[in-house]
Amino acid sequence: MKYFKLPDLGEGLQEAEIVEWHVKAGDSVKADQLLVSVETAKAIVDLPAPHDGVVAKIFGQVGDLLHVGEPLVGYEGEGDAGTVVGRLEGGAEGQADSFCVGAAPSTREHLAPRATPAVRQLAQKLGVELAGLSGSGPDGLVTRADVEAAAEGARERFGGEKLRGVRRSMALNMARAHAEVVPVSLFADADLHRWAQARDPLVRLAMAIAAACAAEPVLNAWFDGKGLSLRQHAQLDLGIAVDTPDGLFVPVLRNVGARSAEDLKEGMARLRADVQARSIPPQEMMGATLTLSNYGTLFGRYASPVVVPPQVAIVGAGAIRDEPVAVRGEVVVHPVLPLSLTFDHRAVTGGEAARFLKALVAALEQP
Repeated sequence: MKYFKLPDLGEGLQEAEIVEWHVKAGDSVKADQLLVSVETAKAIVDLPAPHDGVVAKIFGQVGDLLHVGEPLVGYEGEGDAGTVVGRLEGGAEGQADSFCVGAAPSTREHLAPRATPAVRQLAQKLGVELAGLSGSGPDGLVTRADVEAAAEGARERFGGEKLRGVRRSMALNMARAHAEVVPVSLFADADLHRWAQARDPLVRLAMAIAAACAAEPVLNAWFDGKGLSLRQHAQLDLGIAVDTPDGLFVPVLRNVGARSAEDLKEGMARLRADVQARSIPPQEMMGATLTLSNYGTLFGRYASPVVVPPQVAIVGAGAIRDEPVAVRGEVVVHPVLPLSLTFDHRAVTGGEAARFLKALVAALEQP
């Protein structure tokens, strides 16, 4: 059997959930014909057939998680006998076919020595720690039934639902950020009374962040905590957090400092529409050098947004409110935008962050 494996879907995307199969065993398919739709942490992706052939078997059912390098479809014909490394259950119950791993490795962990690879995969999918189980098989081998019973027991005790897709990715990323980053937050206000209109600040925020990056470039950087290396970026690729019912998406607005206000406005509208439709390409969700969380469109004044490595900073923008402001000894009412800057203190000093925030406020307060 020849295998079509889950391809590398881009930086950081190591797994995908099967959403819909468009073929079944026995179907004849043509090159580029749609085989399966999968959901990554970024978007829904349609995967086409790599070549003509007859489908001998499909691996996994709707809702299953597969990792990069694991097989999706088996074609009729002889496979490469020199690369068989394990087994994976999928398709019909009770069957187990060997699979091969190519350049993109599986991210499955071998959690216990006394379990087959298929049982290990099932345990990972169900969130069961094999180390804590007593196997009912020969010589203490952990079986599929043992894993399913443990998962059912956990569900009954907790009563919750397993996180999938975007929310699962968010949980993992936030946990990683909490474990790695040393966060510090600064807060400031921007007085917007010179603006002709102060109620739709997203484009102005993006342009002001670009100006602040020009003043203090170290905040537009990636930091490698293991290698202790800092990579500064020549252009600002701004991640913009977008809240949806499915979870938080962060599409990337490229080369902000070199674009006009009108171009940025159109680009933001397109990214928002693609996110809402879940049609945004995965590559449009990658490579942000700094992030903006515009939570003020919903509610709130100040926050300490989470810096997600390898980025070193995130800007938060609260809700614009009319506030009393002292001007030349008199109290006047101006529209005020509250701002938050959280930075990774491993890579950025307090002085650098303060200068960045000062430049950001100064750019926003221009007419």
